[in-house]
Amino acid sequence: MCGIFGIIGFNARVPAEVLERATQSLAHRGPDDSGTVILRDSAPEAVEIGLGNRRLAILDLSPLGHQPMNDPATGNWIVYNGEVYNFREVRAKLEREGLHFSSLSDTEVILKAYSHWGEQCLHEFRGMFAFAIWDAPRHRLFAARDPMGIKPLYYCHSDRYFMFSSEVRTLLGTGLVPRRLDPAGLVNYLSFGSLYDPNTLVEGVNALLPGCYLTWEKGQVKQAQYWDLIGPTLVNSDLVEPSHHQACDAGTERRELESQVAEMLDESVRMQLVSDVPVGVFLSGGIDSSALVGILSRNGKRPSTFSIVFREADYSEAEYSRAIAQQFRTDHHEITVSQSDFFAAIAPAIHAMDLPTMDGINTYFVSERTRAAGVKVALSGLGGDEVFAGYSSFRTVPRVERFANAWEHIPRAVRAPLANIFGAIAPSSDQNRKLTALARNDGGIVHPYFLSRMLFTPEQQNELLPERKTNSAAFLRAEKSLSESLSRALSLDPVNRVSYLETRCYMLNTLLRDSDFMSMAHGLEVRVPLIDHRLARRILAVPGSWKLDAEIPKPLLVRALGGQLPDKIIHRKKQGFTLPFEHWLRDALRPVVEESLRKIGDGALGSVINQPAALRVWADFLEGRTSWSRPWSLYVLQCWCQQHLSS
Repeated sequence: MCGIFGIIGFNARVPAEVLERATQSLAHRGPDDSGTVILRDSAPEAVEIGLGNRRLAILDLSPLGHQPMNDPATGNWIVYNGEVYNFREVRAKLEREGLHFSSLSDTEVILKAYSHWGEQCLHEFRGMFAFAIWDAPRHRLFAARDPMGIKPLYYCHSDRYFMFSSEVRTLLGTGLVPRRLDPAGLVNYLSFGSLYDPNTLVEGVNALLPGCYLTWEKGQVKQAQYWDLIGPTLVNSDLVEPSHHQACDAGTERRELESQVAEMLDESVRMQLVSDVPVGVFLSGGIDSSALVGILSRNGKRPSTFSIVFREADYSEAEYSRAIAQQFRTDHHEITVSQSDFFAAIAPAIHAMDLPTMDGINTYFVSERTRAAGVKVALSGLGGDEVFAGYSSFRTVPRVERFANAWEHIPRAVRAPLANIFGAIAPSSDQNRKLTALARNDGGIVHPYFLSRMLFTPEQQNELLPERKTNSAAFLRAEKSLSESLSRALSLDPVNRVSYLETRCYMLNTLLRDSDFMSMAHGLEVRVPLIDHRLARRILAVPGSWKLDAEIPKPLLVRALGGQLPDKIIHRKKQGFTLPFEHWLRDALRPVVEESLRKIGDGALGSVINQPAALRVWADFLEGRTSWSRPWSLYVLQCWCQQHLSS
């Protein structure tokens, strides 16, 4: 696990001080080692390439794992962030074809695989990764991101320079990227409380999408997709996926499916234990984290588990995590904290955000305490809700879809007045504002799924961003990834449609991104076995009706565990880490948030945000007409922009 940076000068020199400064800015991601190299390529044009790496040593702790890494046979160089869990199998395959290795690292496996198979090497890897290879014989850069988007990769392109990095802040720190706000990213943020790939909050800086690769050659950048959860894939697999419409004997077919899922879960968890340092497990006592412990146990592993335990009983999940730790006899560690401990972590957590997010404080704190306990790698149950249908959205969104479809059959001349009447007489609340937006459907994406995750409705955004109505190009760019995801999801049944959208929207752009930069702020690697890309694609091929059960949450996952989890865990109320932001914003945080929102018209946001509208959001919160997440999201946005976009 690492932080990577690269810069290509096209008929321009690479400033050595920029390369060094950018690489050092990623030190928190890789505290164990550092390396840079500047390459010169004179054919066909004069090109300089600077590559930098900060290393968190997990595999091959020796100096042989140092990056940037060179392949003497080809002259290729690589910088790489992530883990390829099946690297030993890929290495053995390459060795059978005559290739030789000098280290025990997965970095060298990627480098040799690319030299042997070219772009097709991506079909071989299982893991989380973002890497870039300078292909010396072809005079081009090849960069790729893992299928599920677990590891980030950002890039920017100008006439003279192409740059990429693990973090947006590093690109800004080069001084070669103008500190200008991207209006499309701002629309995304106000819509969902996070940035939606490929947009960022910085104009000209984009994210490489999951399952995609890009090439830079002769000053031109091209992108291509090599994998997606839906549709044809180039990833090799001996798995035969059943048709959604295939008739089958329900009992026999489901038992076979549960057995197959159990095998794939075992494989994914075993595979993600590959490490030359100890691996721990985040254990909350929920179904997903408990499932990881159960899978490890049935494979003969006795893991170290780590749980955050609140002193305040109202927020503590200790009862459940202790029950799982006792049942599976784990080496259990409880990290006892108070709400005041979490409160104290707010400021450094905001400072650690590579991009603004309304979430992530929990992840920052858990990562900090787990790393302090001596853990360098931790397994997380992240993604279990998205893949195995654990959210309430899997039931509510299909119901609202049916309503929306029926509503569309009512003549527009009738719909518009009804929607306006409802908007006028309904009590002011976040839910009623969303229902009004659905009924009006006056432009933009208002599919029920996006409404379920929406922070500010289109009408509220129009108040906060006066230019939103007139800046159609930015608005369309903000919606492009949403419309593309929705277009692909329409081929699925209602439950699987929600699963695909949750995975490609909320999980990708909030949970995974927050998990990456909040854990890496402490040099902690977090692995997510429940979203192994082959497992996730297999589960998406299962009819949605099989994933919901009136009695059992996430029935496919629970039954694949073969009765390992006790009823106490299966039927507990969904909780997670709950922080009292509602109380904090009305009490200890009120002065600082109120002051910040009064100044939101200053600085980078001054030319785009309507300050009176922002203050109305704060007033609505104080009067109980909106939840704490709305003013909090504006506060985080203001803090991030002051820190990173101020001149």
